[in-house]
Amino acid sequence: MNKQLIVFNPSIEDGGVEKNLFLITNYLARKKIDVTVITADKNKFNRFNKNVKFSYPKNVNFNDNGRYKKYLYSLYLLIKNIFLTKNIVVFSFQANIYTLLICKIFNIKNIVRLNTAPQGWNHNFIKNKIYKFLIRKADGIIVNSLNFKKEVKLRYNVNSHLILNPFDFKQIKLQASKKVEKIFPVKTLKLINVGRLTDQKDQMLLLKAINSIKDKLKIYLIIIGKGKNYSKLKKYIYEKNLRQHIKLLGYKNNPFKYIKQADIFLLSSKYEGSPNVLVEALFLKKYVISTDCPTGPNEILQNGKFGKIFNVGDYKMLSKLILNFKKNNIKKTELNKYLKTYDKEINCNKYFNYIKKFI
Repeated sequence: MNKQLIVFNPSIEDGGVEKNLFLITNYLARKKIDVTVITADKNKFNRFNKNVKFSYPKNVNFNDNGRYKKYLYSLYLLIKNIFLTKNIVVFSFQANIYTLLICKIFNIKNIVRLNTAPQGWNHNFIKNKIYKFLIRKADGIIVNSLNFKKEVKLRYNVNSHLILNPFDFKQIKLQASKKVEKIFPVKTLKLINVGRLTDQKDQMLLLKAINSIKDKLKIYLIIIGKGKNYSKLKKYIYEKNLRQHIKLLGYKNNPFKYIKQADIFLLSSKYEGSPNVLVEALFLKKYVISTDCPTGPNEILQNGKFGKIFNVGDYKMLSKLILNFKKNNIKKTELNKYLKTYDKEINCNKYFNYIKKFI
């Protein structure tokens, strides 16, 4: 292992991808891989191992800018690093099309980690054609669910390497044990959703379901997250007189202490990669109801063994599943054995063994 590994992640945000980024990068650094992270975000450096190096805009603040400005500057930094030394391998978490193009131009090995199912972003015909051409040029492709692997093969006729997302269950347990104010009214069925407030996560589906059963059940939904759909969701809550049943709590650094208080965890996404939050909810012994979106939920919930699944967009079915709620009867030993497959040491080591073949 004599090559430098460039981890390319221009926009370090607050979702599941970032949790994976920190765990995987830190593990690789502890395994003595020479790791440099290229990013336009400087406010998360304390989350990385002390041996991780950074290439970032020293005199420019991108904290309030959108992704594409961060992408452009980070791509400039990537090209700069390539000119300084060609003895590198690029491992991209974001902007895969652009990193693939640059790496092919300069004859640099590129491993891509796919985070979101193609159904979510391939609507642009030209972009899809370009991606289909470039993804075949990747030296390595990593996906995080079996269904994702099948989709990549079906759509692009390329083989990918499956590694499940890593989870630090000890840290989740610790964070869940933190003291927090009681956020749910007493004697209600307590529901919770955690995710960015975007069309992809489709929290509007949850609001419609609650509106349809609010007179049939004492029910309260907490939504944790921030995003562009906040105003639209808030408007619907006011128009449908749902303030007694739904609260938008905003973004929380530690959502686990809130999830712990809930009876049911809800996932309403239209598409995913492999949603971390479902594994986290299962670990916290929550009853889970999720859309059967591509990709990941059905696989994580083992075809309904560990939770209920309904079709994307079907708020009426979601309403029925909530009304028919009964506490989990899942065997604890069986669930714990299953969750071990997501352990951080197991899966980060798989990343290490895969990546070291290229460096």
